[in-house]
Amino acid sequence: MQCCNLHLPNGAEFFHKTLIYLKPIIDNHGRPITYLRLAVTDRCNLRCFYCMPEEGINYVPKPHLLTWEEMERTVKLMVQMGIDKVRITGGEPFVRRGMMEFLEKISKIEGLRQINLTTNGVLTAPLVPDLKRLGIKSVNLSLDSLDRQRFFEITRRDEFERVWQTFEALQAHQIQTKLNAVVMSGKNIEDLIPMAELTRTHDVSVRFIEEMPFNGEGQHQYEEFWSHRRILEELKKHYPGIYKLPDPPASTSYNYQIPDHKGSVGIIAAFSRTFCGTCNRVRLTPQGDFRTCLYGEAALNIRDLLRQGLSDEAIQWRIQETLQHRAKDGFEAEAKRSTGAVSESMSTIGG
Repeated sequence: MQCCNLHLPNGAEFFHKTLIYLKPIIDNHGRPITYLRLAVTDRCNLRCFYCMPEEGINYVPKPHLLTWEEMERTVKLMVQMGIDKVRITGGEPFVRRGMMEFLEKISKIEGLRQINLTTNGVLTAPLVPDLKRLGIKSVNLSLDSLDRQRFFEITRRDEFERVWQTFEALQAHQIQTKLNAVVMSGKNIEDLIPMAELTRTHDVSVRFIEEMPFNGEGQHQYEEFWSHRRILEELKKHYPGIYKLPDPPASTSYNYQIPDHKGSVGIIAAFSRTFCGTCNRVRLTPQGDFRTCLYGEAALNIRDLLRQGLSDEAIQWRIQETLQHRAKDGFEAEAKRSTGAVSESMSTIGG
């Protein structure tokens, strides 16, 4: 089989001919890869303390971003390889023009079982009816505080009301909702119990996340770091009857039920990285960097391959080959970085 502009190592032609049978992809540690996190922009209309400096970041010039057509083609070829779930992230996805049209197109890709979204909710409320129509299964809504002033201090923008309107719209249209709250000492500890109380009357999952160093500055220093264990201890003080739920396969969260509550609580050990052993996800940044681990460096640039005129099969082979050199966990991936410990903004990687 011919692949333009690419010299294929031994075995590549066999891989091309049998690709249809290799679903899902299996990495070098025996983990199936079925989940793509696609960041469509690095731009955001908030300036969250844990994500970027107050002055913002240097955004990627538009010509360096993947076009909507390039992203659609990439999703199609990865679905052919066994990806059946895509999460659209950013930055904030809805600050990029054409977002709804893109969702419309990829919603028609045969074999793509699930499209989910992560959003900060500032622009999302008016779009919720169309999200429902397109079959969006689940939305992760970033909400780090239920207090307007604390929300402002964390996000550096006075947008709580619009975010809450998005939450109410998602509930009204019965779209599965997960509220993501990054837990930070001295910032929003007072919100742990009020956030958990939302699950009493709302069928939502409130997920508390360890802070990570993806803020454009490096890991923040606190007198007390709120680890996943510390978060659970605090919840147990207020809800002694809280009990563990079975976690779905490849779950990033430890999930719990508070008796008599409609919803559930999750805790994500994002900095402790205790879930790496079952990781089934890969990431694609707005500029086309393919990452096999959040904590690692870009392993491949798919934008460049697309613009060099490579065939789908050639790009698929490059992806497959890259996944055969995947780090076993986030600690190994970070240790192998040529630039040292992570410090870039999460907005440049994809939340």
